[in-house]
Amino acid sequence: MVTIRLARMGKKKRPFYRVVVIEKTRPRNGRFVEIVGTYDPLKKPHEVKLDAERIKYWLGVGAQPSDTVRSFLRNQKIA
Repeated sequence: MVTIRLARMGKKKRPFYRVVVIEKTRPRNGRFVEIVGTYDPLKKPHEVKLDAERIKYWLGVGAQPSDTVRSFLRNQKIA
């Protein structure tokens, strides 16, 4: 099954996340299929950039978003 979830990037104590499409069984920062957005929790207010068109495509073919990504989608009124 394919899922849309966060992959952590950045240095220690300076998190930065990519929103990625990845197989559910892969590790958090493992090989992904596609990057569909970013999330920067250190900016005020938090900065979330999503590629709505690609996310809609992946949701259409059966990808399941994680709880955090689902809240991003609701806030940006994508799904």
